[in-house]
Amino acid sequence: MSQIIEITDSAQEYLAELLAKQDVEGIGVRVFITQPGTPYAETCLAYCRPGEEEATDEVVELSRFNVYIEQNSAPFLEDAVVDFNADRMGGQLTIKAPNAKMPQVSEDSPLEDRVNYILFSEINPGLAAHGGEIRLIQLTDDNVAVLQFGGGCQGCAAVDVTLKQGVERTLIERIPELTAIRDVTDHSDTTNAYY
Repeated sequence: MSQIIEITDSAQEYLAELLAKQDVEGIGVRVFITQPGTPYAETCLAYCRPGEEEATDEVVELSRFNVYIEQNSAPFLEDAVVDFNADRMGGQLTIKAPNAKMPQVSEDSPLEDRVNYILFSEINPGLAAHGGEIRLIQLTDDNVAVLQFGGGCQGCAAVDVTLKQGVERTLIERIPELTAIRDVTDHSDTTNAYY
């Protein structure tokens, strides 16, 4: 089995020390994501005492302890890295899971997944600074992506320019099967607009 998640040597050492302090024979670490595949996804590490693992967990056997990966979280943990950086204050354990909010997609993934992946990973992070986000509402039979602008994008005077130039160009360049982008948002409602 290819290793889903990378746990650096420094992180393994740090986690092994934490686990030793628990004084439980065979204790490991369980990794899971709450609300995987959504903008609210959070990657979590928890102690996993013997018997607390699920039968469906994927097990990564490390030299000093086992890591149990929750089955539903596994596709979202692709390319995840757990690292530990020591500093004067002791240090910090970091978990980077670039696909937690959206699993990796490939050329074979459904069109909808590929559109959502680009929205979540490339387009929405740039709009978040303005409190905006774009959601895919539907794909028509003739491959038109119908999008909805939310948050600060709704009612923003620049939204037509933003939509036509940036978003449409990015999506059509990355996903040639798309024939057009349509916007269902009513931009005459300016209650949340960001100028």
